[in-house]
Amino acid sequence: MTAVVDDTDQIAREIGGSGISATAIGLGTWAIGGWMWGGTDEAESISAIRAAIDEGITLIDTAPAYGMGVSEETVGKAIAGRRDAVVLATKCGLVWHTQSGNHFFDQNDKPVHRYLGADAIEHEVDESLRRLGTDHIDLYITHWQDPTTPIAETMDALEGLKAKGKIRAIGASNVSADELRAYVEIGGLDAIQEQYNMVHRAIEAELLPICAEHGVSTLSYSSLALGLLSGRIGPDRVFSGDDLRIDDPRFSTGNRRKVAAMVAEIEPIARDHGATIAQLVIAWTIRQPGITFALCGARNAGQAIENARAGRLRLTDAELATIDRAAARHLTGI
Repeated sequence: MTAVVDDTDQIAREIGGSGISATAIGLGTWAIGGWMWGGTDEAESISAIRAAIDEGITLIDTAPAYGMGVSEETVGKAIAGRRDAVVLATKCGLVWHTQSGNHFFDQNDKPVHRYLGADAIEHEVDESLRRLGTDHIDLYITHWQDPTTPIAETMDALEGLKAKGKIRAIGASNVSADELRAYVEIGGLDAIQEQYNMVHRAIEAELLPICAEHGVSTLSYSSLALGLLSGRIGPDRVFSGDDLRIDDPRFSTGNRRKVAAMVAEIEPIARDHGATIAQLVIAWTIRQPGITFALCGARNAGQAIENARAGRLRLTDAELATIDRAAARHLTGI
């Protein structure tokens, strides 16, 4: 079921003060990289990206670390000939060409470091441009913060890329409140990208007020909590292989029962709109104060179409209040 009865256009919003407008729902491509998601199918991934664009989605988010270049290369193939239809976001700061900075994790038996020095940023942007098959990146985001490099040095390098026309806007991801304050004090930050969903709302307390004060947009990632809130992962689901959800405490049987109870309570709203639970959750997310964009992953065309059509769903204030009450009643403690 992917139909949404609301016959309206995609919501478009501006990225900070950049002058760049994109759809409120964006396509996230972590899973398309395959790593920690049990591999990937390039043809299906390309179909997913193109289906999202066909449904009116303009915002596509990727990163070099998603499969060590696999996701960016796939996105590049999918948008070939359609670059002007896309607002392209990618990232820097997780590197494997150097061991500068702090070791963060290993991928494909290679050490990946958090490093945002100017030398690495210059190298990374050129590699991303090559993989994506483009001459500019619309939103360039520091993926994880690097405690070994001053934010002023990082921002100076990013502003230099803007001056060269290689990037158009600057973002930061996975920031603390102090790091965000440091970025906005320097100036030039257009967006943050942070985990946000019905069961992970920590940014409401500190980050969102700072963003509101300084005109910084917020992109939520993991908007469906890695599928936990999709309405499709019941208490009996078994995860296998390198699926990152195997050891995630949010996916305990008890927590999945809580989600199932919440889903049962909001199902009538979804039914009234001819929508899925996933679409309802996505539509709820982009209506939350301070959330400018919601990134939603898809591994095939069907998932991409379903997520995109959530952007045409218009929930009433009464429906939003009902969903809020159901979430508060059942999801506390996850």
